[in-house]
Amino acid sequence: MGGTVKKKYERGSVTNYITRNKARKKLQLSLPDFRRLCILKGIYPREPKNKKKVNKGSTAPRTFYLLKDIRFLLHEPIVRKFREYKIFVRKLKRAYGRTEYSAVERLKENKPAYKLDHIVKERYPSFIDALRDIDDALCMCFLFSTFARTGKCHVQTIQLCRRLTVEWMNYVIASRSLRKVFISIKGIYYQAEVMGQLITWLVPYQFSHDHPTDVDYRVMATFTELYTTLLGFVNFRLYHSLNLLYPPKLDVKSESELKGEDDDDYAMTSESYLEKLSSLSTTLAQVVSSTEEEEAELDKFPVEEEDVAKIEAREEERKQQEIEKKLFEGLKIFLNREVPRESLAFLIRCFGGEVSWDKSVCIGSTYDVTDETITHQIVDRPHIDKQYINRYYIQPQWVYDCVNAKILLPVEDYFLGVTLPPHLSPFVEEKDGDYVPPEKLKIMALQRGEKPVPATEEEEVEEDDSEEEEDDDDDDDDDDDNEVEEKTLKKMEEQRSLGKSLPVKVTAGKVKVDNPERLEQEEKAEEKRLAIMMMKKKEKYLYDKIMFGKKRKIREANKLAAKRKAHDDAEKSSKKKTRK
Repeated sequence: MGGTVKKKYERGSVTNYITRNKARKKLQLSLPDFRRLCILKGIYPREPKNKKKVNKGSTAPRTFYLLKDIRFLLHEPIVRKFREYKIFVRKLKRAYGRTEYSAVERLKENKPAYKLDHIVKERYPSFIDALRDIDDALCMCFLFSTFARTGKCHVQTIQLCRRLTVEWMNYVIASRSLRKVFISIKGIYYQAEVMGQLITWLVPYQFSHDHPTDVDYRVMATFTELYTTLLGFVNFRLYHSLNLLYPPKLDVKSESELKGEDDDDYAMTSESYLEKLSSLSTTLAQVVSSTEEEEAELDKFPVEEEDVAKIEAREEERKQQEIEKKLFEGLKIFLNREVPRESLAFLIRCFGGEVSWDKSVCIGSTYDVTDETITHQIVDRPHIDKQYINRYYIQPQWVYDCVNAKILLPVEDYFLGVTLPPHLSPFVEEKDGDYVPPEKLKIMALQRGEKPVPATEEEEVEEDDSEEEEDDDDDDDDDDDNEVEEKTLKKMEEQRSLGKSLPVKVTAGKVKVDNPERLEQEEKAEEKRLAIMMMKKKEKYLYDKIMFGKKRKIREANKLAAKRKAHDDAEKSSKKKTRK
C-alpha cells in the first residue's frame, strides 16, 4: 500500500540500457579512451527492441549499451592506466613549456605502460577459441605490415606486425598446413588447416598505396594492438607444438649456407635476421634435434565392425593429405626477379619444394640460375633470352593452380607467351545442377587419372568429323533422291499400262510390349504425383518454393553453358579465319 510508485520510464527494459554519454561519465573517460576500452574488451552497442521507450519517448538518435557491460568495465585495471597516461601527458606538456628537459627525460623513462595479456586470456579461455578468431587478426597484421613509414601509424607497430606475420608463415611452412590459395583483386587469399580449424586470411599485394582520408586509423590501431598480442600467444603455442624454438631461430646448417664462405665478418643484426626469416627459404631450429625424436605411432583400440569403414575412410583421407603435402617435393624452382617472390616461395616451401632467386633481389637465395639441377624456372615475361634445355619455363599461375588442383598440372598450358587458362576459385564448390566450367571438368579428369585430349587436337577432330559428315550427308541425300525418283517413275508407268491402282496392303497389328524399366519409372512418377496431391497447403507451398529454386538454378546453369558455347564458337570461327 505505502510502497514507492515508480515513474513511467524507470522500470522495465529502460533500466537495462544506458546511453554512451552516461556510460562515459560513469567511467570518467574521454570518448577516444572509451571507444578504445570497448574495442579491447569486446563490448559493442546494442539496439533495444523498443528504442523509443528506452529513449524515454524521444526519437533522437542515441547509442545504447547494456548497463551490465558498463558495470563490468568499472573494475578493469586498464582504466587506471588510461588515467595515469593522461596525467603523464599533462606533466610532459608542462615540462616542455618550462623547458625543463631533465624532467622531460625523467618522465619519458617512467612512462606508464600496460599489457593486454589478461584481456586475451579472458576473451579466449581455450586455445581453439583463439584459433577460430585468428582470421581477423591475420588480415589486420598482414595489412599493417605493408604500410609505409608515414605518420598514420607507429613504426613499432608496423615492425611488430611484420615480425608476427613472418613467424606465422614459417609455422605454416614447417607444419605444411596450407590447403588453398586464390588470387583476387583485393589480394591473395590463403587457407590453412591448423589443429582441425580452417583459417583463411588475405595478404595485400606489395604495391605502394596512398592512405585514404576517410579511414579512422586510430580505431584500426586499437584493433591491431589487441590482435598482435593474440597472434603472439598463438605463435608461441603453435611453435612449441612442433618442437620449434620461439622466438624462431634459423637452423645452424641453413644459417651457415646463407652467410656463405666469403662472409666471415658477417654481423647478425635484428633487421638482417628478420630478412633471413622473411626469405622463407631456410629451416627453423628445433628444441630437440630430429635424431633424438621418436616417430609417434597411432594407438590402436578394439573397434566395432560398424566403425571399421569410417576408420578406413579417415585413414585413406589422411594418407591422401600426406601425399598432397609433398606436391612439389623433388622440384627445384628458380624465381625470376619480376615474379612475386614472397608468395611463390611461401607456396613452394609449404609443399616440399626447393626455391631460390637472384642474390641481388633479396637475401636467402640457396642456388644460382646456372644450376643444372633446376627443374622449373618461373618467368612473367613473353620471352627470355638465355634458356636451358633441361628445365621448364613457366608462368607463375602454374604454381597456384597446382596447389588448388592438388596435382602437378601439365606445363604446356603455362609456357611463356601462352594465353593462360582461367584461374578458378577453390572456395567455390559446385552442387548438383550447378554449371561447371570445362576447365574444372578437365582438372577433375586429371585428378581421376584420365588424360584429356589437348584443345588443338579436339578442334581438328571436330572439324574433320563435321566436314566428313557434311560430305556423307550430301552424297546420301543425292543417292536417296535418285532412287526414290526412279521407283516412283516405274510405278506410274505400270499403273498407266494396267489402268489399275496399286493394291492396298494391310498387315496384322502387333501388341507393343513396354520396357519394364519404363513401366517402373511411370509408376514412380504416378506415385509422386499422387503424393503431391495429398500434401497439405503449407507443405505444398514449401514444395513449390523448393522446386522453383531448383528450376531457377537449372535455368542459370543453362544460360551460362549457352554463353560459354557461344564464346567458344566465336573463338573457333576467328581461329579458322586466321588460318585461311
